Amino acid sequence: MVEIAFIPIDNRPVCYTLAQQIADMDCHLHLHLPDRSLLGDLTKQADIDGILNWLENLHEVDKVVVSLDTIAYGGLIPSRRCSDDYEKIVERIERFKEILNKKHSEVFAFSSIMRISNNNCNEEEKEYWSLYGKKIFKYSYDYHKNGFAKTDVPSEILDDYLKTRNRNFDINKLYIKWSEEHFFNTLVFSKDDCAQYGLNVTEAKVLNVNILANKLNALIKTGADEIPLTLLARAMTEGRHIKIAPVFTQKDYTDKISKYEDVSVYESVKGQIELAGCEVCENPDDADIVMIVNNFKDEQGELVMGVDVEGFGGKIEIPQKPYLIVDILNANGADNAFVKQFLETKIDWDNFLGYAGWNTTGNSLGSALCCALVKYCAKEPDITSFKKVQMIRFLDDWAYQANVRKLLKSRLKEISVEELEKEMKPYEGFLKEKFDVEFNGIKYSYPWNRFFEIEADIL
Repeated sequence: MVEIAFIPIDNRPVCYTLAQQIADMDCHLHLHLPDRSLLGDLTKQADIDGILNWLENLHEVDKVVVSLDTIAYGGLIPSRRCSDDYEKIVERIERFKEILNKKHSEVFAFSSIMRISNNNCNEEEKEYWSLYGKKIFKYSYDYHKNGFAKTDVPSEILDDYLKTRNRNFDINKLYIKWSEEHFFNTLVFSKDDCAQYGLNVTEAKVLNVNILANKLNALIKTGADEIPLTLLARAMTEGRHIKIAPVFTQKDYTDKISKYEDVSVYESVKGQIELAGCEVCENPDDADIVMIVNNFKDEQGELVMGVDVEGFGGKIEIPQKPYLIVDILNANGADNAFVKQFLETKIDWDNFLGYAGWNTTGNSLGSALCCALVKYCAKEPDITSFKKVQMIRFLDDWAYQANVRKLLKSRLKEISVEELEKEMKPYEGFLKEKFDVEFNGIKYSYPWNRFFEIEADIL
């Protein structure tokens, strides 16, 4: 039995329940999660002391996969809002370090490089972002690009923003020192919602110089929400040499850059495979696993934002060996043409390792890889648990994100679980028959009381 403690970014289903659902596929994997009520959400930070007490009282665990932002600030979103000073945060993370030093566990960790969103939406930022978000983004962009920047953002607002940003950067530099002490098995600094220029890009370069100079087992990666899942996959593949061959539906367009990322599709795929502890293999015949990537041509679509692109028009070639599917034609939401064709095929449940098509390219890659590698490495994978994970992914990524979400937003001013259930019923019935899995029903909810994400719980 492999005992792994898993501390997510927050309590969203893709961060919390998905990890447990994937772990359920392997009876030899025991995933320990803190009670969901201890984790943060859109408006509140995590109960950090409660999580540290939970971790301290755990019996010996072999490995720990942790979002350091949860320990330092109370979560990813609180990392941008938290007003605690550097000393207070260091006190928390030093306690965390002391607990794990006593447990002698391997630590697979990630910390975010604070993002700079290019909008005036303060849903996940400080209050003043609704007035100055785009201007702060421009200041950051110009400062990196030109070495100076002019702005009419009030000085007290800009000072507060830079104070928070510099505090977080100092915490990340402290993690570099911990890495030099070999505290981490793997340390990842994540770049979320990137542009070509910005203070976040500058910070990433500084951290990377230190990583390379000291030959640390640390990496800079684009993404955020999926990284704990990719690290879980890395923890499971330790000691194994697994080769994965990416096969692109648009092989001549792998140099294109996805929305909310700053590296090419190929580099994003390569980076996630390597972070999962596997080797990129160019020849599918020589690979252990084939990754089918349904990529875009010139521009990635974005369904809810009205950016519609041409769907997949070819013929899916299903490998005669283990394979997974990563659907990145759109930023958030499946490609209906691709999914329709795939679901018309007879699924080989032995070789099929999973599907994902939610949110950013990195989000889809990391979560699909985690599911695929846990199933592939399991001595006796639980196929019923696997089918339930896949039902949830198709209900969420295909039924909701690619179809129902846009429909409901067009006719409703507020979320309605009743309307959601009604629109999801046809997809639910179709997938139940297709996957040949028995269950007592599906409970839907909007975990953060917004249209952006749903939770589908198979009963």
